[in-house]
Amino acid sequence: MKEIRLSLQSIWSLGINNVLRVLIYRLGLKAHLHPACRLKAKTPKGPFFSDCFLGPVNASPSSKWDGKSLSFSWYERSLVGKCPEWFLNPFTGKRFCNCSAEWWKIPDFDPEVSDIKTVWEASRFDWLIAMAQRSRNGEKESLKILNQWLEDWNEKNPPYKGPNWKCGQEASFRVFHLAIAGVILGQIEKPLPGLPQMLHVHLRRIDSTTGYAVAQNNNHGTSEAAALFIGGKWLESLGDPLGEKWAIKGRQLLEDRIGRLVMKDGSFSQYSVNYHRLLLDTVSLVELFRIYFKALSFSKAWYFRVKAAVEWLRSLVDETNGDAPNLGANDGVLLLPLSPTNYRDFRPSVQLASVLFAGAAAYKSDGAWSEILKWLNLPVQKNTVLPVRQNQNFDEGGYAVLCSQAKNITVIFRYPRFRFRPGHSDALHVDLWKNGVNMLRDGGSFSYSDLKWHHYFSGVESHNTIQFDGRDQMPRLSRFLFGKWLQTERFEEVKVSDDEASASAGYIDWQGARHFRGLVLKENLLEVTDEIEGFSKNAVLRWRLFESSWSLLGGILSDGKCTLNVDANVPVVRMELVEGWESLYYLKKRVIPVLEVEVRKPGRIRSEFHW
Repeated sequence: MKEIRLSLQSIWSLGINNVLRVLIYRLGLKAHLHPACRLKAKTPKGPFFSDCFLGPVNASPSSKWDGKSLSFSWYERSLVGKCPEWFLNPFTGKRFCNCSAEWWKIPDFDPEVSDIKTVWEASRFDWLIAMAQRSRNGEKESLKILNQWLEDWNEKNPPYKGPNWKCGQEASFRVFHLAIAGVILGQIEKPLPGLPQMLHVHLRRIDSTTGYAVAQNNNHGTSEAAALFIGGKWLESLGDPLGEKWAIKGRQLLEDRIGRLVMKDGSFSQYSVNYHRLLLDTVSLVELFRIYFKALSFSKAWYFRVKAAVEWLRSLVDETNGDAPNLGANDGVLLLPLSPTNYRDFRPSVQLASVLFAGAAAYKSDGAWSEILKWLNLPVQKNTVLPVRQNQNFDEGGYAVLCSQAKNITVIFRYPRFRFRPGHSDALHVDLWKNGVNMLRDGGSFSYSDLKWHHYFSGVESHNTIQFDGRDQMPRLSRFLFGKWLQTERFEEVKVSDDEASASAGYIDWQGARHFRGLVLKENLLEVTDEIEGFSKNAVLRWRLFESSWSLLGGILSDGKCTLNVDANVPVVRMELVEGWESLYYLKKRVIPVLEVEVRKPGRIRSEFHW
């Protein structure tokens, strides 16, 4: 009875209409009645891109392709002289078996392959961008390989059969990368016949399941709407009778999705830094192609929310190295690998979006993060730069940002404002950054398919907060769904005085445990005060640390440069340095030091981090 009640509450939180859309979609596929089950098309034939006669671009190409394939931006496999194996999980060596089956007959999770994302990775076509860049700069062999791979992909993945047609968003990524390659190689206006054929086949697939994408209230809806708009405008310009219809539908969905999923303060429905980057890259592409095709602007409200979303990400990105807090879900997606920068460098995306939507550069210096502008024929902004980051609240999404400009210190405080489905049990998590070093850090995601690790990384253990009675902050109902979404109480927004910034928030969980956390950031100190009560057995405070030579003596943790002091007004039954896990890249994890402090009575715990 309790499980039924939790499920009904979650249905209400998710939105009855969205739940019904998903149910109808799944029943339609199962009964073979959904329109997507009736899609048929001829396999596009290459070549897809002709010899490039444009002059070179004075910019470095992406590092995504240099004789190697990079899965999730870190796992290398040599592919010199051969095409990728489109159905291979390179991490396990296992291959998808039902490659000729209609996509809708293929299960979501195949135990043989383990994680379907490992198969999808090569079919996202991000390698296409790097090859187009090298071809534009005179490497003719890259154009030859580019066409060989596209021809091989189309031959091995006939329309709507096999795992690489299973996801509309994955098809959208291919549309984006074909379009970017078209811009780089100057082949938007007069492409070879195979390219519009390939676009048409993809847009039919995307168009057939947009109802399901919209019901997710996440990046699927924004990505698929953007692909319909970009691909539709492109095909419309080439005389395809369906192009205009797809472009109109894409525009309508984009207006709806941005208005619904991006909050007024710029927070995004997925509560994730990496998916926020994906959102910005998506709308940046939309605006680029809107300008290219001289299409009507979107609404003022649309641009207002997009600009706010740009400021949200800019506020969290460290200007020193471009890294950002590893908050929320992270599946390794990097939509616009146009710059010779690392996957963890968010500056190219912020720079591009700032130029397009704020009319100014995000960063002063003309570094590698500005190469993306050159490849997309945009002027590098040198004289107009956005003001430095400030202390601020993004309260609609549940984030507070505390800054000390003099010391280049940033603290991100995460508290629960869940209008949309939370992906992580991370209420009252704290991230601390100093000079580009993530001193107190989030765990990341690692894997969506491995339940053990998925539960660890999305659970409370993987965050800098307090765990009550060995449970998560919210009950798990399924792989990607928590019930009893937390709500903030006793919230105090960021306050700034002469030499310090402060913020605080709390919650009561589904079992009645209460946690209130207050932060004070000073020039050389972060002070965190936790008030806890309502638990049965114990409460464990965790501080997830950067790698260093830490030692714990007499209740003081130190590496010789930084110290962490923890004391409480109740007995501390355990304080020890243990091993935890961190995942900065999808399917890659490493051990990090974690300080655990356990108490068994309600009270107050104070932590002071000195540097």
